[in-house]
Amino acid sequence: DLDYLVIDLPPGTSDAQLTLAQAVPISGSLLVTTPQDVAVQDVTKALAMFRRMSVPVMGVVENMSAFVCPHCGEATEIFGRGGGEAFARRNELEYFGGIPLDVRVRQGGDAGVPAVAQRDPGVAADVLRQLARTVAARMSVRAARQAPVLSIS
Repeated sequence: DLDYLVIDLPPGTSDAQLTLAQAVPISGSLLVTTPQDVAVQDVTKALAMFRRMSVPVMGVVENMSAFVCPHCGEATEIFGRGGGEAFARRNELEYFGGIPLDVRVRQGGDAGVPAVAQRDPGVAADVLRQLARTVAARMSVRAARQAPVLSIS
């Protein structure tokens, strides 16, 4: 039994999104963008497609929101600032926050150890952990609202 199945789709409105939305009942989608305008344009198309296909959109996450220096911890906004949050606000979606670039995420991926399971997980792992908790809570609430009601007559 699965509680959640997370599928990472390519950006935009490719055949993968269309096929999945047509073939599988989707409980909720989470739009992921980066701060850049071109990425926000892609996610705008994805939002339009999901809405046309009646796929519930939970909210927006901004990936690569900043680069966190592994030596001093300073954050630098390489790709701009606030594109995902502005997109969420314009489209009346919940903004789940930004995930910073952190070399430990890549290192853990290469080693087969998820960022959240590392000894020194770093800021990105903390954000990912909180994001997972928030999404799971929202999905539980959504499922409870959609649960069938049995009546005995």
